[in-house]
Amino acid sequence: MNETVFKRHPLNPIITPRAVPRANSIHNSAIVRHGDGYAGIFRVDEINMNFTLHVGWSPDGLNWQIEPEPLHMESSDPDVVMNAHSYDPRITKLDDTYYITWCNANAQGPQIGLAATKDFKSFQQMENPLPTANRNCVIFPRKINGKYAIYHRPSDRGHTPFGDIFYATSPDLEHWGHHRFVFGPRGGWQSTKVGPGPAPIETPEGWLLIYHGVWTSCNGYLYYAGGALLDLDQPWKVLYRTQDYLLAPTEIYERVGDVPNVVFPSSAVVDGDNLRLYYGCADTCISAADAKISEIVDFVKTHSF
Repeated sequence: MNETVFKRHPLNPIITPRAVPRANSIHNSAIVRHGDGYAGIFRVDEINMNFTLHVGWSPDGLNWQIEPEPLHMESSDPDVVMNAHSYDPRITKLDDTYYITWCNANAQGPQIGLAATKDFKSFQQMENPLPTANRNCVIFPRKINGKYAIYHRPSDRGHTPFGDIFYATSPDLEHWGHHRFVFGPRGGWQSTKVGPGPAPIETPEGWLLIYHGVWTSCNGYLYYAGGALLDLDQPWKVLYRTQDYLLAPTEIYERVGDVPNVVFPSSAVVDGDNLRLYYGCADTCISAADAKISEIVDFVKTHSF
């Protein structure tokens, strides 16, 4: 990790498979402020290797109680359901509603799901926003030029050996279009593929996007985290993008696990200039790292291509 920007929390990893009785691993999850504490949607890979989503609660964002049973979603359409392999959620709050995106594993490839909740107790599944195959999707925290907006990453049926980030908009969270290329792989630690991480963070310098980058070594895929600043009104236009990573798999819990050498940024909680990043480690557990947004922005600008 670039220790001049992010500081790992001393309790890392903060969530391990011990948090859920049937868990083989818990990783790549989404955490937000909710009420007087925190709520989250957690990816739990069970001992039968079903990938399930579970609700969790915390008073401080560090000590968690995760429901032992998977969450249940209501859907008015029997063809739009969460399946037995649901994983890698993201959460964005818009007004008084929390929107969750995640991946459903289908025979045709990964399919992005979309649901809404106000209380993390009842969930209404909505129409799938994007066609198969797509692997990552995160919603902006406000409308852009009067429309809902997302970053997403088209994929294929397998563990995609490629990946570019795209931007899209919608008038109603159902019909998506105006897809624009944002950026793709580019050298070193991000030479194989890239994908959006937590919901974009609005700053005076532009939208701050923390994203994952992957490069391929003789030991397989290695996952890192980087940062980019994008235009506030045209968020497909890159202003700055890090050529040096912000976060790398260097600790034992990031290097050793079901998938070694992975840090996967998936949620960020902002409090003024303070940012707490939650990230999956080696597809096994969850850790946290803290930074100042102003320092991240400065790093992105001064370590840009």
